[in-house]
Amino acid sequence: MAGGGFAVAGAAPSADYGGRVTFSVVVTCLMAASGGLIFGYDIGISGGVTAMESFLSAFFPGVLRRMAAARRDQYCVYDSHALTAFTSSLYLAGLAASLAASRVTRAVGRQAVMLAGAAVNAASVNIAMLIVGRMLLGFGIGFTNQAAPVYLAETAPPKWRGAFTTGFQLFLSVGNLAANLVNYGTSRVPAWGWRLSLGLAAAPAAVILAGALLIPDTPSSLVVRGRVEEARAALRRVRGPKADVDAELEDVARAVEAARACEEGAFRRILRREHRHHLTMAVATAGFGSSGALMGAVVLGAVNLGSTLVSTVTVDRYGRRPLFLTGGFVMIICQVAVAWIMGSQIGGDGESAMARPYSLAVLALTCVFSASFGWSWGPLTWVIPGEIFPVEIRSAGQGISVAVNLGATFLLTQTFLSTLCALKYATFIYYAAWVAGMTAFVVAFLPETKGVPLEAMGAAWERHWYWGRFVRPPVKITEEP
Repeated sequence: MAGGGFAVAGAAPSADYGGRVTFSVVVTCLMAASGGLIFGYDIGISGGVTAMESFLSAFFPGVLRRMAAARRDQYCVYDSHALTAFTSSLYLAGLAASLAASRVTRAVGRQAVMLAGAAVNAASVNIAMLIVGRMLLGFGIGFTNQAAPVYLAETAPPKWRGAFTTGFQLFLSVGNLAANLVNYGTSRVPAWGWRLSLGLAAAPAAVILAGALLIPDTPSSLVVRGRVEEARAALRRVRGPKADVDAELEDVARAVEAARACEEGAFRRILRREHRHHLTMAVATAGFGSSGALMGAVVLGAVNLGSTLVSTVTVDRYGRRPLFLTGGFVMIICQVAVAWIMGSQIGGDGESAMARPYSLAVLALTCVFSASFGWSWGPLTWVIPGEIFPVEIRSAGQGISVAVNLGATFLLTQTFLSTLCALKYATFIYYAAWVAGMTAFVVAFLPETKGVPLEAMGAAWERHWYWGRFVRPPVKITEEP
């Protein structure tokens, strides 16, 4: 080694660097994962605020009139394009921001992008106009959602990467539960409770801002920018004294140099044949959103939080695929059952009342659905894209994944109420079919990535029955004698 560089040969990356879960890595990852707070809070707060009579009276009186009608179609009460625009505008802005964030992340580091996202979140809560305020929040969320999962994947020990990366979803669930509790309390304030709910978004924004100021940048990001000694120090800090820091750093450097052998930009490179599997899986695992936000119930938030903890404990023990498959199967069953109950009790016209036992059954099924989402597709949406990309396109890949996630959520949020009004109870069959397709895709195309170091991830794709045909052998780069 000379001048802080490495002689990068074609050897395979080490399977284990001997690192352990240190206090430093736990604290660092907790602060980074807190980026999920503002996203979770905003998902939960919008669902509750739009159900408050004072909020609807001020901005959406037509919805109130439909609610007060003697005869009403229960499927269509909340069908308002303006109302859904209030909720969905955040996701559209986040989509644009996440793509821009990936370029900034590669240039200045994961830490700086998280800090920028936190600053935008903190500033936006004082905007009076609803849509503008939501869009400003969306820009901040796009930055933090792009940077935080990548930061967690690059900082966590390979053996426990899944557990640490699910921390983002864990904090998202905490934010969601907090929002539901806030809505429950502020709904008792007749005139301005909704203002308090929206304004309290400053609290999670402040937490994220403080965390972004305190955390160091990731070793991979530092190596990409040529700061090798800083990367070595960062690895020593998070891996502990017994870890083989030099071996891990050499593997990171090898991955960076191999990626740099191709001179194309990250966004052009990610479209190349050899990265088709990365892009496909990032898109496929990102396109589903939880319905818990629409219901705005504290019990659902608590169930989701508990199930996310289950995922944190099990994802590195049993792997990613079993969680995807069990979660998908349970979600399908729950949605079909809800469709049957609503069809038999409310009917196609939506004017019948549902008997209390059936209402409780729907609530129970919704809780089970929320739990199954919380241990599977919810956290793994952040885990998989953050770990499958090579280092030079990791930011771009995560940016595309977050953009697809937010874009799909925008479409779902903008069309769900209209779809419910048009398809009635069959709406849940429609979404069950989507989940079935997604689950089948995972069965066929997702390799298991449990315990695989980021720099050795290519081997998992090389062995896959389908993606192996797209993966090129790693570029061998040696230092001139």
